[in-house]
Amino acid sequence: MRSGNARAACRYRRASLSEATTTQRRGIAEILGIPRPLFFGFVGLLLFMIGDGVEAGYLDTFMLHNGHTQGDVNLLFTTYGITVMISAWFSGPLSDLYGPKKVMWIGLILWAVLEVGLLALGLGPNNFTMTLLFYTLRGFAYPLFAYGFLVWIAAATPANMLGSAAGWFWFSFSAGLPTLGSQFARYAIPAIGELATFWCSLGLVILGGLVALLFTHEPTGKKRLLPDHVSTKDIFFGSISIMWREPKTLIAGIVRTIDTSSEYAFLAIMPAFFIDHLGFTQGQWLNLLSLIFLSNILFNLVSGMLADALGHRFIVSVFGGIGGFVSIPLFYYIPVWYPGNFAAAAAVGIFYGATVAAFVPLSGLMPQICPKEKAAALSILGLGAGASTWVGPAIAGICESVFGFGMEGIIWAFALIYLAAAGMTVTLRISDEARRYTQEALARGESITAVGH
Repeated sequence: MRSGNARAACRYRRASLSEATTTQRRGIAEILGIPRPLFFGFVGLLLFMIGDGVEAGYLDTFMLHNGHTQGDVNLLFTTYGITVMISAWFSGPLSDLYGPKKVMWIGLILWAVLEVGLLALGLGPNNFTMTLLFYTLRGFAYPLFAYGFLVWIAAATPANMLGSAAGWFWFSFSAGLPTLGSQFARYAIPAIGELATFWCSLGLVILGGLVALLFTHEPTGKKRLLPDHVSTKDIFFGSISIMWREPKTLIAGIVRTIDTSSEYAFLAIMPAFFIDHLGFTQGQWLNLLSLIFLSNILFNLVSGMLADALGHRFIVSVFGGIGGFVSIPLFYYIPVWYPGNFAAAAAVGIFYGATVAAFVPLSGLMPQICPKEKAAALSILGLGAGASTWVGPAIAGICESVFGFGMEGIIWAFALIYLAAAGMTVTLRISDEARRYTQEALARGESITAVGH
C-alpha cells in the first residue's frame, strides 16, 4: 500500500538525482537548496499563503466589532479547523491518485469560489450563517494547494536536496501565513478598510496559485504517483491504518496536534484580549503577530540543526514541550504586568514562537520510527497539523463554556497540555529493527529525510 508510494517516490528522486548529476550548471536556486524545476512553485506558494494569511490577524476582531460573540468566533474557527484537518489528510492520497498539480488546481479554484461567497454573502452583509458555511467549506481549499505541493516536492526533488527543499516549503508557508499576510493587512486596512482588505487577499491567492501552476513545468507532479494497479481503497486506507499498526505514529500525531494548537487558539482569542483589554492598537497586534511567526520561521531551521546534534526527541520534549509550558504563561502575564509595553510583549512572543518551532524535529523522527512506511507515517503528521487548527480553538471554547475559565485559565490549560506533550515525546523511541532498516537504507543510498512538519 503506502510502502509502494515510498518506492515510487524513491524512483522519482533517483531519476531527478541522475539528471542533476549530469549537468554542471548550478544556478542561484540550487545554491540556496531550491530545486530549479519547482522554483516558481515556492514563489507561488509564498504569495498564496500571504493571501490566505491576510485575515489571520483581524478576522476575530472584525467579527466581534460587528455584533458577534466570542462563542461565535470560536465556533467559526473550530469548524474551519475541522475541514482543514480533513483536507490536510486527503491531500496525500489524492496526490497519489491524480497527481499533485491537479490537486493544487482543485485547491486554488475552491479557495477562490468559496472566498467570493464568504465576502459577498457572509462578511459583507454581516450574515453569520453564511459566513460560517463558506468559511468552513473554504477550509478544504488551502491544504489541497499547499500540501499537494509538498507531495510534489517529495516526489520530484533529488535526494541530496530534499531536506533543504522541505525547509523552503515551510519557510514559504509560514512566511505567508500569517507573517507577511498580517503585515499586508497592517498597511492595507488604514488605506482601504477591513472589508476591501479581505478582497485583496483573494487577488493575492489567485496570483500565487497561477504563478505556481502556470510557471512550474516539472513533469512528475502532472501524473498519478502510484502504479495503476494500486487500488483507490488501498491508497486511502493505508495512510490511516498505520495509526493502529504502529501506535507510535498516533502518539506523534497527537504531539503534532498539540504543537500548533495554541497558535490557532490564540488567533481566535488573543486579538480581542490585546486590543480591547490591554489597550494595544490593531497595528501593534499585527506587528506582534508577525514577530512571533518570524521567530517561528527562523527557529524552524535552528531546531532542525540542533536536533542533529542533540537528538530529535530531546529537542521536541525539552525545548518544545517544556519550553511551551514556560512560554505560554509568560506570553499572557508579561503584557498584563507591563501594560502597553510592546517591547516586553514582543520579547515573550518571540520566545513563544521559538518553542513552537522546536517541534519541527518530529518530521525527522517519524521516518526513523517507521522507515518502511515513511509516506504513511508522515501523513499522520499532516493529519495532526490539520487537527491543530480546530483542536486549539475547541480547547479554548470548552474551557470557557464548560468550565467557566477566563483567559488566565485557558492559558494554563494549554501550558499543561504542552507539558503532557513533552512526556509523550519521551515514549517515541526508535526500535532496534527500525534502526537497522534505516542504516541499510542509507547504505543503499536512499534518503530518509522528512518532508513534513
